[in-house]
Amino acid sequence: MGQVRAASGSLFGLAYGDALGKPTEFRTYPQIVRDHGPGGPTRLPDPALVTDDTQMALAVAWALHDAAEPSPEELEPLLRARFLTWAESPDNNRAPGMTCLTACANLSEGGPWQRATVAGSKGCGANMRVTPVGLIASYDLDTLGGVAQLQAGLTHGHPTGLAAAELTALAVRLLRDGTPLADVPEALRDHCADQRTEYRWDWLGDLWERPGATTPEDFAARGWDECAAALDTLIRHAGRRDDGGDVSALTGEGWVAEEALATALLAALRHPDDPVAALGRAAATNGDSDSIACLAGAFLGAAGGMSIWPAAWAERIEYADQLDLLGTAWD
Repeated sequence: MGQVRAASGSLFGLAYGDALGKPTEFRTYPQIVRDHGPGGPTRLPDPALVTDDTQMALAVAWALHDAAEPSPEELEPLLRARFLTWAESPDNNRAPGMTCLTACANLSEGGPWQRATVAGSKGCGANMRVTPVGLIASYDLDTLGGVAQLQAGLTHGHPTGLAAAELTALAVRLLRDGTPLADVPEALRDHCADQRTEYRWDWLGDLWERPGATTPEDFAARGWDECAAALDTLIRHAGRRDDGGDVSALTGEGWVAEEALATALLAALRHPDDPVAALGRAAATNGDSDSIACLAGAFLGAAGGMSIWPAAWAERIEYADQLDLLGTAWD
């Protein structure tokens, strides 16, 4: 896979989708179609600025890059430091999510991260940034799941946010390793069933202990069940041709984690041989268009590598130097 530069393709694809979705986030589908047509935005601006989605994905990527080993003891302080640097940066002016800002403010106080997280949030901020976890070939699947859930849990403590982050990272891994895109939804659905009552004690500690949670197994099951339901909806629609409408009308607007995963996959599945078209359709929704498009780009780039994207785009995208360095390290 190194020959097609899958890691670079995925990281750059994430940023490309984010940049295309930046001007369409918070706009309605009719407004987007009026300005860009039903295909959505497909011309990358120059320069192409990204949102907090790419910024936070880079924060996760650098924490993983700098870790001596993938353990919770090693990664938690690195992730915390990178998230706080992002939160305090003057460049953090790209409509950042309130959950991430609130959790980072709590993390800055220095207590246990399980007390800092926003326990009830399953917003897509936990899985819009998880792509780097799926790109590190040395992680076995248990480590991948633990790292994905830890980075999610620092800000989003809802079990669905944890499960969706693991599934997003797993989708990236499967695609990088050669699993056909069409087979990914079923593989993720099977993973939900396999993991349904598995609580990652080593990575999450006592996160599950909150009002309404009876056991760690029940806590975990809630997240996997909600993700499984979203994937079932995706699977029902996955084989249908693009009808030209708002893709998020079928699988959800993506403000919450399981919908962002499902809708991004649906956009990618409908245009597997035309990744730019897939990004345009993902960026044209009534929902969280930049997050949906950034995940669609991450999936397609992991499957096809750097060569699927227009070569000139790499010179326009913000943070290109960091994307290139990290992608090259993991290709």
